[in-house]
Amino acid sequence: MSEKLKIGAVIYAPQVTVIWGIIADFFEKEGFPIEPVYFKDYKGQVDALLNNEIDVAWNSPLAWLDGYLRSGGKTLNGAMRDTDQDRQSYLVVNDPTIQSIEDLKNKTIAFGAIDSPQARLIPIEFLHQHGLEFGQDYVEKRFDVGVGLHGDHVGGELDAANALKDRQVAATWMLDFNFERWTKDGTLDPATVQVLAKTPSFDHCIFSGRVGLDEIKFNAFTETLFKMDYNNPEHKEMMDLEGLKRWVAGRTKGFAQLQAANEYLKFF
Repeated sequence: MSEKLKIGAVIYAPQVTVIWGIIADFFEKEGFPIEPVYFKDYKGQVDALLNNEIDVAWNSPLAWLDGYLRSGGKTLNGAMRDTDQDRQSYLVVNDPTIQSIEDLKNKTIAFGAIDSPQARLIPIEFLHQHGLEFGQDYVEKRFDVGVGLHGDHVGGELDAANALKDRQVAATWMLDFNFERWTKDGTLDPATVQVLAKTPSFDHCIFSGRVGLDEIKFNAFTETLFKMDYNNPEHKEMMDLEGLKRWVAGRTKGFAQLQAANEYLKFF
């Protein structure tokens, strides 16, 4: 590969530069040099992808949708983490008198940041599908932590969970992984909280390629990613930091709920 492929990554946490340093070293050894390019938020990264300033973007689902819509569906779709597939958001309560979604009518529901797919956008679409209309049938209490990072952090979700624990809200939304973690580490008491509802499964992050990128080169990038092995200690460090056991083929069918949420809320 004569020219380094420029790969965009948003610095949602300090470990991002460590993660991409390891990936770049691996690609160098494979004879496929890449150049990580860092962004402070996803809008800047999508802008750069559409302006051909980078070749590939490690996108959140909302950033994927932004690029997809703005390119007329022409951006390329690449790999995902194994953990990006078949995620769910949980509607969590700690009041035994709340037995159904209908019981939340006129009550206050907590959400993560305004641009969080899993803690706000998909949940609002889910409530709409189950008879509770946004801005009408419940009060939204939003925790806007890390706006621009598309929920790639626990900040807003964690604040919303604590609001539930402190009984400031009747219910809150969180990613399945976070519910499992917080009921194990004591953030939430598993004896008092219960999952009232779960969204259908959806997918999370995905690599997007710029319009006009040589698809052979893009596919070669993906195939090289697939060579990373969790049993290799050097790769394991990166994979643990990034939350995966293996890279898998990407898909877009898992973004349908987010697309519906965007249409319902007119987010973009």
